[in-house]
Amino acid sequence: MAAEAGTLWYVIGPSGAGKDSLLAYVRQRLPADGRLMFAHRYITRPADAGGENHVALSLEEFDQRERAGCFALAWRRNGLAYGLGVEAALWLRQGLDVVVNGSRSSLPLAAQRFPSLRPLWITASPAVLASRLAARGREPAEAIARRLEEARAFTPPDGCAVLVNDGGLAEAGERLLDLLGLRASER
Repeated sequence: MAAEAGTLWYVIGPSGAGKDSLLAYVRQRLPADGRLMFAHRYITRPADAGGENHVALSLEEFDQRERAGCFALAWRRNGLAYGLGVEAALWLRQGLDVVVNGSRSSLPLAAQRFPSLRPLWITASPAVLASRLAARGREPAEAIARRLEEARAFTPPDGCAVLVNDGGLAEAGERLLDLLGLRASER
């Protein structure tokens, strides 16, 4: 893939860190210049499952789109298939910056495919992660324990911006806006 003119902000972090809430916060405060795009993920999860605004696909639909080359990046994690549509690569080539909720495990492949990738790690303390995961009510205690263990084992890659989201949404959301280069004077 040719070098992109725009920056791909690859947001990663453990489940329960608040990535979806923070990305929604930023989307509501975008500057009018239209230089920052948010890529929706294609996921084999029902549309009404909660969390991020995504394109829900059956596994058969996902596999068909993957075979047809509709994804710039695809991965599987926690029993689901995830895809980043080719539209994100088009936006980057047009000089737009793109934000995507990525996967820690797919970061090396994403960095290879997108030379302009800038990883942005969102995390929270173990106690906050545990509380948020339990409050979601989507997983049994064993799955939550597994996610917490994975979170402890993973560290942000070198050169990664880090945002610790243990406080209120507005506080962390404003820090994320700053990390994305969206200063208050630009909004």
